[in-house]
Amino acid sequence: MTVLKKFFGAIKRTFSPKKRLTVPPPPREVTDLDREINSLYNIVIDAMGSDRLVLQAGKMDALKLLRSNDPGERILALRRILEENPNASPPPSKAEIPAELARISELMADIIARRQVEDRIDRKVSEKLEHDHQEYVRDIRMQILRDEKAEEETPHEIKKREQLEKLESVKLTQSVMELLRPKSLEEIVGQERAVKSLRAKLASPYPQHLILYGPPGVGKTTAARLVLEAVKSLDYSPFEEDAPFVETDGTTLRWDPRDMTNPLLGSVHDPIYQGAQKSLAESGVPEPKPGLVTDAHGGILFIDEIGEMDLMLQNKLLKVLEDKRAYFESAYYDPTNEHVPPYVRMLFENGAPADFVLIGATTRDASSINPALRSRCAEIYFEPLTPAHIVQIVNNAAEKLEVDLEQGVAELISEYTIEGRKAINILADAFSIALESGSDDKISKEQIYEVAQVSRLFQFVTKKASSKATVGHIFGLGVSGFLGSVIEIEAVVFTAEKGKGTIRFNETAGSMAKDSVFNAASVLRAVTGRDIHDFDVHINVIGGGNIDGPSAGTAILSALVSAVTGAKIRQDVAVTGEISLQGKVRPVGGVFEKAYGARQAGIKTLVIPKENSKDIPSGHLGLKIHAVETAEEAFKWIFADKIETADAMQKLNTENV
Repeated sequence: MTVLKKFFGAIKRTFSPKKRLTVPPPPREVTDLDREINSLYNIVIDAMGSDRLVLQAGKMDALKLLRSNDPGERILALRRILEENPNASPPPSKAEIPAELARISELMADIIARRQVEDRIDRKVSEKLEHDHQEYVRDIRMQILRDEKAEEETPHEIKKREQLEKLESVKLTQSVMELLRPKSLEEIVGQERAVKSLRAKLASPYPQHLILYGPPGVGKTTAARLVLEAVKSLDYSPFEEDAPFVETDGTTLRWDPRDMTNPLLGSVHDPIYQGAQKSLAESGVPEPKPGLVTDAHGGILFIDEIGEMDLMLQNKLLKVLEDKRAYFESAYYDPTNEHVPPYVRMLFENGAPADFVLIGATTRDASSINPALRSRCAEIYFEPLTPAHIVQIVNNAAEKLEVDLEQGVAELISEYTIEGRKAINILADAFSIALESGSDDKISKEQIYEVAQVSRLFQFVTKKASSKATVGHIFGLGVSGFLGSVIEIEAVVFTAEKGKGTIRFNETAGSMAKDSVFNAASVLRAVTGRDIHDFDVHINVIGGGNIDGPSAGTAILSALVSAVTGAKIRQDVAVTGEISLQGKVRPVGGVFEKAYGARQAGIKTLVIPKENSKDIPSGHLGLKIHAVETAEEAFKWIFADKIETADAMQKLNTENV
């Protein structure tokens, strides 16, 4: 410790600011080598500073060597200091001193050059910091000035603000659709079974994803929204009181292969081309923007017309349903960037939460939905509305409008539409006409006709059924989408030369329907014992158009039998079912929808295949439904007259030919 005090004292006296910094000479005669070594030390002191030199010498175990009288040890001390190597040894011999001095000179040259560069950089850094500091101070001053003048507006700003205030002051009354929209589940007409099923699937502690099928305007969206509100109050419901109901339309959602815009799943705005917020763009940080799936977290995401969505987007939505998170990727994201805000880091590393129940609604058939998505969803079918339902909807809307309806107005509206929404629109238009004419307390049929003429509406429901039996005319049944309809089939025969008769059938009905005609011709012979080739036969589908041939088989057979035998067919009966060559009535599809079409046309009795009996509830829509296995059974309900069958029919039933 005493040696160190003496050394520091000598250093301080030697490095006094009143004279040049020098290293104390050894207590012997000074040689040229000593002078050269002293010069090197003086250069090091100028470059490093005396304090730093002493500290460096202490770290490198060179203090004792620094005070030595031996030139070799002093050179070794200098080498340890410059190379920062406390283990450098041994001291150079006399012969090695010149080479060692040259090596030290090169090291010192490098150090001095580096020191000069560092000084130059330090000066530039200081200048830059000073410049930035001045700009920062200037920005702060400008911000303070803006804050102080926040109440002051330019004339242009005043004008724009006044325009906005004027727009805000204009308030229209609520739209008629908003006024007349159902406010409770009890107000949804004609969908009791669908609503019950929907509520059961959402009220569970484990709610299911759903797809709702049905024609437009029957209440799919309204039912989903009201069911969510109803189940929130249940103790076992997972939905909180503030659970969101996020609604979007599948027709507006498109998949962007660049992933630059995706309102459904979310996207990332890069800091260069897409304009991330300024605070992020200046640091080169991409900005993730969560989508609707995150907005719906904890609630319901309702996608109307989900069948119109891009199939690729449906696949991506499926991944979100499985992970219950939406993940983000960006080539601009650098996890080591210290400027990345914590929330951005969380979104990139953990994804955005997206735990919701999906409800998709579509007016298309199930084939438009990704099979993988369908397999994860329960499916509910909303039923078409009958005229009775439309009448009830119109009467309910009239009560909300506080207007009376002339006798038969609701029934008249039900003839123009099968959509609840359209029925309300017709009523609202007629209400406007009534207001214009000064008779706002009552809506008449003439006003409904006026609306129909202006809107080019036609009567959707035309009653075709009749209580009068007819020869050669029958009602078959078809289905398109979610709607069924009756198909009028007629047949006429003329006596021809034996075995040379012809068969005519409108080709537009399709090749499958034509096959049904030939099947019916074969069964005709078994039923009546008469050969169709003994007659000129003409079978026609009224209105033309392609029909599902197999399902019209039983109807075509009945029309043909009636024309040949003269037996009359009941005109309040409709029939569907494929006919086999053995006279069996085979099952068909769409029986539920076909029943709706029959009811719309005023049909009272429905004849269906036995194997379809479980597809439709007994007494559905007030219809008398009869399930049959053979053509002979069907004839009991189709014909008003008794069919005189041939012995061949008995043989057909017993031998199953």
